[in-house]
Amino acid sequence: MAGETDLARLLAEMAPKPEGQDWGYAVVSGPLPEGLDWFALVREAGGLTVIAPMVALRAAGFAAEGPMARITLTVHSALEAVGLTAAVSGALAEAGISANMVAGFHHDHIFLPAKDAEKAMAVLRGLSHA
Repeated sequence: MAGETDLARLLAEMAPKPEGQDWGYAVVSGPLPEGLDWFALVREAGGLTVIAPMVALRAAGFAAEGPMARITLTVHSALEAVGLTAAVSGALAEAGISANMVAGFHHDHIFLPAKDAEKAMAVLRGLSHA
């Protein structure tokens, strides 16, 4: 099934879903510990960034940034869709909420300060119904 590209449909059908645990970011300089339950990896010049549950990062001995909430936009957005990230991050920015977007093949995920999760859900629901 192809992903959706129409911005109006993406916003109307994004159905944001909180993922229900605290997440964190850590930079790893060596190999990943075996069994680390990570969500995403980003390799960049400064090292390997790992996004994983805070409890898993701490158990592995990493100094993690967080806690972050993860909200998944459950609509299947196409990789070539235009405007979803801008609309979502813009609405959250207007509400004073930091948003770090991570896109997978099927869905977009937002990582934001855990303390702002409920407020972010309200913003996203409002954007979806606008």
